[in-house]
Amino acid sequence: MNEYEEILSIKTTKEIAHNVVEAIARLHTTYFQEVYIHFGLIEQDVDDNKFVDCAVASDAEYIVTNDSHFNILKQIEWPKLSVITIQEFVKQIIDD
Repeated sequence: MNEYEEILSIKTTKEIAHNVVEAIARLHTTYFQEVYIHFGLIEQDVDDNKFVDCAVASDAEYIVTNDSHFNILKQIEWPKLSVITIQEFVKQIIDD
């Protein structure tokens, strides 16, 4: 959540970023996942690994990102994680 707040504060203000993150954290659909295994699959930007580890731990269907560092996951057999772009995710939502 801290990274989301940091990125949002660059795009808006610190106050808006904090309020958005707080609102997300309070949603009944928000789930906080503990991570016990750290795979270290992304070497180009090791800070991105927290999202991969969380996706594996929560048995996520896919990771939604436009960050090219995650493309390495398409070449890894295990743990198998699908990566889709934000545009692909939006298209899925609209088509469903």
